[in-house]
Amino acid sequence: MAYDATDRLLLNTASEHVSPGTRMTVIGDRYGALTLGALSGLGVEHVRVHQDLYTGRLALQRNAKATDMEGRFTSHELGRELLDGSQLVLLQLPKSLAELEEIADAVARYAAPDAVLLAGGRVKHMSVGMNAVLERFFGTVQPQLARHKSRIVLARNPQQPADPPPFPLVASLPELGLTVKAHGAVFSGVRLDIGTRYLLTFLDRMPPVSRVVDLGCGTGILAAMYSRRNPAARLIATDQSAAAVASAKETIAANGLQERIEVVHDDAMSKLAAGSADLILLNPPFHIGAGVHAGAAVKMFEAAARVLAPGGELWTVYNSHLQYRAALERLIGPTTEIGRNPKFTVTRSQRVAVPASAGVPYDSDRT
Repeated sequence: MAYDATDRLLLNTASEHVSPGTRMTVIGDRYGALTLGALSGLGVEHVRVHQDLYTGRLALQRNAKATDMEGRFTSHELGRELLDGSQLVLLQLPKSLAELEEIADAVARYAAPDAVLLAGGRVKHMSVGMNAVLERFFGTVQPQLARHKSRIVLARNPQQPADPPPFPLVASLPELGLTVKAHGAVFSGVRLDIGTRYLLTFLDRMPPVSRVVDLGCGTGILAAMYSRRNPAARLIATDQSAAAVASAKETIAANGLQERIEVVHDDAMSKLAAGSADLILLNPPFHIGAGVHAGAAVKMFEAAARVLAPGGELWTVYNSHLQYRAALERLIGPTTEIGRNPKFTVTRSQRVAVPASAGVPYDSDRT
């Protein structure tokens, strides 16, 4: 949804804390409702914004253009530039407590001493653990009454941390001989998630080609491991999460692979040319925010069909119950099951050449 009850509640509550000249920051705005709502309805002249997802950034830009509010906000990564001197921070609560910890640390570290944080979410997705995280960084944390199945947590009196920022986390993975770095919003953090672990058991069967994409790269583990095995390859690691992109860059640099791997913040390889990859590695997400949704994976399959060169391969690992093989057959081409364990399936899909005049994807039911 372009906006929800939490957006409305955050803006309504913010109206009680805004005065002329209030310096405002918005974090986690999904499509621009909070930023543009503050500019149009709260009398705020300018807003600093941080959005993790590339799609959210595009949506905000396009919605601002449609409402003639371009130039009244600036986008920043999470850090001092975003929050320096900010007096009011509006936050759509993230799903991950680690992401919330990184955000709360940044607000307490860089915002004004009298800053107020309004953190909102749908009640069904909120937990007492969120309050506990906020209480580590603010002297006063007050959950407000729920309205329309949403709730605001009001946090005051930021306690500026004495220690250096806790993120990115750093860990060694002895089983891979790899150093991994992770920011709070990245799936699985510094751990090796079990889907990626299973896909890596087939690394020696993947073709040694020169143009490779790690799609939905997370912390960059797949890209790093393929690069180590195939040092002549040139890889692009891409993710729509800014936190994942930052993590992958730092992981790749920590392992001395920055000359071989480029990291790109993008959505479904929109910046890559058609037919520009010989191999794509994919461990697709099956959540969007807090909900289960298969659409993200299908969008990635469609993108892979465009970016793969004829004869190129997509190697995918997915939860077996999701039964993606039919979609892979339809969108990419002939698909072979390479392996299956009690939880995951690994497939190899080969892109077939389609005449330009055909204008349709491969379909295994067609002759």
